[in-house]
Amino acid sequence: MKRRVTYITAADAEFDPSKQAILSKDTLSIRGLDAAKEERFTFTQTELPAELLDSLRNTLELHIRWSTERNYDSVAPFLARTSPGLHVYHVSSDNETSSEDTDRICPLVQKLFGDDIKCVSQEESFSQSPNAVESSQPTQFHHNLPSIDRFVAFLRSILCDLTDVQCADSISHVSLADSIAIDYDTTADTITLSTFWSQPHSETAWTEDIGIIGSNGKVEVGILSNEKSIDPEDLTLGGYLAVVGQDSKLKPTLFSFPSRHHVFPDHAKYISAFETPTGLHPTMKISISASALIQPSAPIGTTCALHTYMTLPSTIFADKYQLSTKDSLFLESHNLKGLRAVSGETDLEAPDWVLPAWGSNLLIEIATPAENQAVQDSSWDVTIPLHLRYLEPTESGHQSTSIPWPIVFWACSAEDTEMGINPFDRVDLGYDTLFPPKTYFYHLHPESDGALMQEIQVPVLRADTEGGRLFGNATSQVELGTVAAISIGFTWVLWKLVSTLGSSPKDSSDAKKKK
Repeated sequence: MKRRVTYITAADAEFDPSKQAILSKDTLSIRGLDAAKEERFTFTQTELPAELLDSLRNTLELHIRWSTERNYDSVAPFLARTSPGLHVYHVSSDNETSSEDTDRICPLVQKLFGDDIKCVSQEESFSQSPNAVESSQPTQFHHNLPSIDRFVAFLRSILCDLTDVQCADSISHVSLADSIAIDYDTTADTITLSTFWSQPHSETAWTEDIGIIGSNGKVEVGILSNEKSIDPEDLTLGGYLAVVGQDSKLKPTLFSFPSRHHVFPDHAKYISAFETPTGLHPTMKISISASALIQPSAPIGTTCALHTYMTLPSTIFADKYQLSTKDSLFLESHNLKGLRAVSGETDLEAPDWVLPAWGSNLLIEIATPAENQAVQDSSWDVTIPLHLRYLEPTESGHQSTSIPWPIVFWACSAEDTEMGINPFDRVDLGYDTLFPPKTYFYHLHPESDGALMQEIQVPVLRADTEGGRLFGNATSQVELGTVAAISIGFTWVLWKLVSTLGSSPKDSSDAKKKK
């Protein structure tokens, strides 16, 4: 097993290695360090439970991403963002698999994150990625998941002895993380777990002891800060590195690397909200600050465009035909360029209760104002028409549905086919595979004091009997009214047919003679 711990301090933060990072023979003692932090564990297959490996049979790749509903600050080099919730991306092997094998992924996801996750089987609950090719057939899944306590309990059960209180306490801090990433690649024969905290989880900052792992384990620690880069596509980090159990002192370092993910200045923000009243056809409004509308300083030879990537649960959807229109008046009225990719449930008529899949993803290109076009109120409003599905009746006559905030970014694509090596790179985020391999993403900051989730109250039929209604509950009234209307219509048509057929030939002959 390998462990890599990376602390990122502010560029102007004071750091005293002799007091805040004390390296001994087998331990690095961190004391009062105010920094963002990423922990990355790499396991070989021989170090994992057989039950877990059995669930990965006939799996070529598995990528699990989770992001908190809390708003947090991005810190370089950990700049990649996903919408809140649980994201699962799966690629089956080329070998022919039975339904029993493909159904191993949903039980695994439920075991790791909760039995209530709406995952029936991979065939039913996962959706095909829009960039899927016949040979690999990647699929994806999403679920709103505010807490990862179930996953923390699973980690504790496989990594800690029952009597190891220190291990259990350390693992419990994972529940306070801002994001986690799990990656399995059968060609590498490893599983990696990355956990990111944008700030310390205690008032005393990071105070912990990082020790060696067995006789074969390797523990690398970096205490770094961001430095100014020469090339716009690069990030530069400087600070100290150490391998616990091997190095006798911290080693100064300064290195640069290309990064596919970058971030705008703090004032480049966006706000997402639904226009009121929402009704059954809500409109999502994304307000983008004027400073975020300026094309980023991307490398020479790249083509840039502003995009939003939306993750919608099955209760709400976008009309792909409406957003794919060539009608310039419609697109201009919403400040859109058009729909660039869609996957998942896009049936325009189906109610929510008949849909087995989780929902849908959309990649939409956003129009930016012309040079001579003024931006009203210092923000650029983008509106995206959406539609609610019919939900099952409730006693209150309403149901609530939660929609994650979209992410907004500039994507700058180059003609080169490869990106340079980045030790902190994050890929398989859903939207990154919709662009050429060498694409730089410049992320805008979501501006919210609360959760990055939006809740809508959806009107539905009432399922209870109110005030002694003559015909019972609302659902029964609709059913009874439908049956009555059909019966009356059928009776009228039947009466007309009988009356016509009942006319005698003599009456018809007399009528002709009169003419």
